Amino acid sequence: MPIHIKRRWTQGLSALAVNAYIPTLIRGKIYQGKIKGVCVPVLNCYSCPSALGACPIGSIQNFMATLKFNLSLPQYQLGLYVIGSLGLVGSLLGRFPCGWLCPFGFIQDLFHKIPSPKLSIPKFLNWGKYIVLALMVFALPLFLLDEYGMGKTWFCAWICPAGTLEAGIPLVILNPGLRSQIGFMFFWKVGVLLFFLAWMIFSYRPFCRTTCPLGAILGLFNRASLFRLVVDEEKCKTCDACSKDCPVQIKVHESPNSPECIRCLKCVEACPRGAVAYDFPFFNRPSRKKFRGAAIASSTDEERRPA
Repeated sequence: MPIHIKRRWTQGLSALAVNAYIPTLIRGKIYQGKIKGVCVPVLNCYSCPSALGACPIGSIQNFMATLKFNLSLPQYQLGLYVIGSLGLVGSLLGRFPCGWLCPFGFIQDLFHKIPSPKLSIPKFLNWGKYIVLALMVFALPLFLLDEYGMGKTWFCAWICPAGTLEAGIPLVILNPGLRSQIGFMFFWKVGVLLFFLAWMIFSYRPFCRTTCPLGAILGLFNRASLFRLVVDEEKCKTCDACSKDCPVQIKVHESPNSPECIRCLKCVEACPRGAVAYDFPFFNRPSRKKFRGAAIASSTDEERRPA
């Protein structure tokens, strides 16, 4: 099965798997079972009625927002579970969950298939997600507090279009009691969602590339993660076929593990000489010789070197 077909199936199944509790969806309520405390490795809103797990970005914000209050009790909770789980996922896979598992990434891919002129995204906008991460996930929840010493989840409240699509709109539709409570914030969030939905028709994954704080965190691991892209320097003729087919505008043969790479593996399919491959423990390809981007040489390569 071609890689792009495998990826589509994986994205669809992942979206269903993390939002699999249908009874609460039908009732217009939020599932709050025991496993809801487990963070999923993708941006999937905690308040989605059928969501089985917690969103890591929402969990980080909640920790930062309650840090000063908990310390005053004192409750020394460092949020190490969330940080550790993201570190584990990042160390193993980098941004692979962005390309293969994230439900909102899947939605962006589908919207981009709508026929329209396709526009590139200026590279300087890629820094936006790091600003959002530093400001709205860490700084504002930690330092902008109410009279009780509690912060707010600023990214969830003001930006996250995934939360609006997966949680806000379905809850308002399914739960009549919430309709009388909608106000400015709801319409603001719907406006943000519509903005990104329109943008993703014309540009590939604008939210992932310019705004998503989870992508910013996982992208920091791309160069060191166990799952990585490698380029065979002997086979590569720098024809740029991989870069031309890269949806996030990376020079694959120069920087195969850029923080912007979402591991979609389109470059692997695009290379006419098979010079681009993926590398993961126990899946090393024995025919490799000199690969750019590989962490270590394969055992087969070591055996072939003359003493």
